[in-house]
Amino acid sequence: MAATPAVRVLEKAGVRFELRSYDPDDHEDGQGYGEAAVAALGQDPERVLKTLLARVDGTLVVAVVPVAGQLDLKALAAALGGRRAAMADPADAERSTGYVRGGISPLGQRKALPTVVDSSTLDLPTVCVSGGRRGLQVELTPADLVALTRARTAPIGR
Repeated sequence: MAATPAVRVLEKAGVRFELRSYDPDDHEDGQGYGEAAVAALGQDPERVLKTLLARVDGTLVVAVVPVAGQLDLKALAAALGGRRAAMADPADAERSTGYVRGGISPLGQRKALPTVVDSSTLDLPTVCVSGGRRGLQVELTPADLVALTRARTAPIGR
């Protein structure tokens, strides 16, 4: 199996991580990609993070929040010193990151974007994020995630 850009970033950085894979087609109807990962891997939904792209004052940004919650767009805008935030068009997200929807990783994106990781994750021993394709999760420490994405941390989840 070829390494994704996300996995290559982790390998190059020399950080400890574990790959977790599952069948992305094995989920219930209406279930989101993050919820499917939680169910398939038997993980705590507070530890599995979803990568969302939004626009803050027109600029494309990355938000990383637990699957158990939702992104607070007002808090995201405030964390980046902006006024307005709205979810990005999925086609823009795919084009900018180089990943497909449901497999967008905060790591190894085609173009580095301003990134905010929800501060609720910082006290967890490890978190899981997309490994760069549907059905692949990467488990790593929140500190490594923040460092490798050059993210800010803020309470952007609710």
